[in-house]
Amino acid sequence: MFDIGFWEIALIAVVALLVVGPEEFPRLVRTIGATLGKIRRFVQEAKQELDREVIRADELKRLMEKEAKIAELHEAVEELNATIPVDPVPPGLEGSEGGREDRKKGENQAPARDKPSDKPSATERDQPQDHDVAQAHGTSKKEISP
Repeated sequence: MFDIGFWEIALIAVVALLVVGPEEFPRLVRTIGATLGKIRRFVQEAKQELDREVIRADELKRLMEKEAKIAELHEAVEELNATIPVDPVPPGLEGSEGGREDRKKGENQAPARDKPSDKPSATERDQPQDHDVAQAHGTSKKEISP
């Protein structure tokens, strides 16, 4: 902080003792110590706050760079969308807007089933059943069940 050595501080203390007097000198030293402590705490808090603000500024800078990259990507996507040709209307649907609505409503829906099938599907047939696993290991189903 300051380039003051021991002898300089001793000289300042002797001069202060002569100027202030022996009765007021201890109170002056305590006041100076408390004031220096407050100054040190203030400087430390200011440094910490400045460091936090620098970190926030760096974070904001990174976020702005990311936003700029995202904006560039959006522009590139828009340019690509502008250059991609649009498919023509399929034959049989030309001139009617109802065809598009029918297609939206009906084509993507799965066909309705009247009853659930009792027959297992191909994947269900290939899966081992609990009793198959129990027989393979020589245990009963009750022993495997949690």
